[in-house]
Amino acid sequence: MRYARGHLAALLLTTLLSLLAGPGQAQPVLVLDDQKPEVNLQASGLVWIDPTGDTTIGQMVSGKDRPVMTAARPDAIHALGPQPALWQHYRISKPAGSQQDWLLEFPLPLLDLVTVFQKTEGNGWEGMTAGDTRAVSSWPEPGRYAQFPLLLSADRVNDVYVRIQHVTRVNIPVNVVSRSERSHRLQLEYLIIGVVFGALLLLIVAGAAQSWVYRDVAYGWYAVYAAIMTLVVATTSGMAGHLLWSNYAAWNNAAQGFLGLLGGSTALLVIRSLCALSGRHHRFDLVAYGTGLAGPAFALVYLAMDRQWGVHLLAAYLSAVVILGLATSFLAWRKKDVVGAWVLAGFTPLAMATLLVIGRIFGWVPTSWLSQYALMLSLAIEVPMLLVALNVRSRERHGIEAREQAMSSQDALTGLLATHLFDDRLRQVVSRAKRYKEPAAVVYIELVNYGYVKRTYGIAVAEQSLLRSVIKLRRILRDVDTVGRVDEARFGLIMEGVSSREPVTELAARLIAAGLMPLKGLKPEVVLQFHVACVVLDERLMDGPELSQSLSDLLASMAARTRRPIRFLEPELTRPMMLEPDSMMDDSDTASEPARQVA
Repeated sequence: MRYARGHLAALLLTTLLSLLAGPGQAQPVLVLDDQKPEVNLQASGLVWIDPTGDTTIGQMVSGKDRPVMTAARPDAIHALGPQPALWQHYRISKPAGSQQDWLLEFPLPLLDLVTVFQKTEGNGWEGMTAGDTRAVSSWPEPGRYAQFPLLLSADRVNDVYVRIQHVTRVNIPVNVVSRSERSHRLQLEYLIIGVVFGALLLLIVAGAAQSWVYRDVAYGWYAVYAAIMTLVVATTSGMAGHLLWSNYAAWNNAAQGFLGLLGGSTALLVIRSLCALSGRHHRFDLVAYGTGLAGPAFALVYLAMDRQWGVHLLAAYLSAVVILGLATSFLAWRKKDVVGAWVLAGFTPLAMATLLVIGRIFGWVPTSWLSQYALMLSLAIEVPMLLVALNVRSRERHGIEAREQAMSSQDALTGLLATHLFDDRLRQVVSRAKRYKEPAAVVYIELVNYGYVKRTYGIAVAEQSLLRSVIKLRRILRDVDTVGRVDEARFGLIMEGVSSREPVTELAARLIAAGLMPLKGLKPEVVLQFHVACVVLDERLMDGPELSQSLSDLLASMAARTRRPIRFLEPELTRPMMLEPDSMMDDSDTASEPARQVA
């Protein structure tokens, strides 16, 4: 009941003061209510622009020459510039039974300078200042944006004056919020921002780790890009000024433009690298590359420029980045490039958010939740999509490199060992057989009808026959066997651990039988005819080149329609060995020698 009487008294007092006020000062009084913990003040105050910026709070509240203020409009865009100042006047009443502490907030992290004046007990005026041009640690309520505690007396109208300076065109949001509501809202905001930052940091770590594991510098540059964009989000959201450089006012004011230019530069360079248009659109690619490289230089120039002109440089460069980035990804997507599709899908939301930020800088777009958080949300989409595109492009590049490396060690058509590597392997096996008596067998296999197939059906069918031969050969080989292509239609096989002819004969017979079975549905129906020349090193041991030549000669000696397609080199003949010297003959052998001669 007491709270209701206090609330009614405040309303009556408000009405009386409004009737007594002059026409230039007539304005509604905001009566706070604990049941409405947040109130928008953009349409509840009076405003006046001081063209020189020299007017003091004393001149605003007393004297005959006090300026005449007009009613505020919620969608007003103020173009102040470096010198003028915007004055706002609010009248706020707090009921006697209110249990809340209230704050006046300006939820715009990039606001340059704002000072709030409130009456003191001695009927004087106390000013509190916050904004980008002041160190966040010196703010009355350090945070992501300017907030001021309201020193309200119950059962009377409290006058609050606000002086704002901002170089660029801006729509300024103003709210009165209870401290408990602000605490709850901050927890929700920091939860959302924390999720986005956690995802970005995870992507940075993933890029750096993949760069180190795969020795791929592209992932390293991706990690650098993700780190820069994380700083951009931290700066535009006010997190960096609050937590990273709260004691450095000058850098806090310049960091948004500097990091914005670096972020645009790295984004364009990453997109250009992923889309790889240099071969098809060389001149356009050079323009994109030059624009991307100019970003760091523009960032340094921005630090030396006046803020009023620096924002024009920032807006022009980011607009160019948006146009070139979208064009690059679109051209890649139009060429049916999967990477281009991923880049276009990821960069389009970021491009739209960037244009929204540019519109807010120049006052074309009113300040809203979307204009403040669109960049953060778009980066949460774009950065992971660029990692997917990078993975696809990296996999393609590593596949090409692997094939290039394999060309020096593998046959390009069949994928078997190249001739020189097979010969090296054969020399090693022969050397171990001589030194350590390790058993092994060497087999040469020739596709006999390759020449006929090539003459009759052409090179395509002939190469297909070679591939079919390799497939059938691999099906019957052991994992430890070494196989290579030693001639146009001839394959070499090394079977280690084999000391007899039986395993070799069985393998050769299975291969010949498999070749004679035609492939179902194959046109033309071509069978594979094999001749096999073998040697078991326990039976005949010779040097590697000599062994290869002997097996080749054995294959050449076979008739095309021979009934013995599997042949082995003959074992080496053993020489007669004298068991005992003549001097060791016993007497009986010596006595019988003349008899043998006589006989």
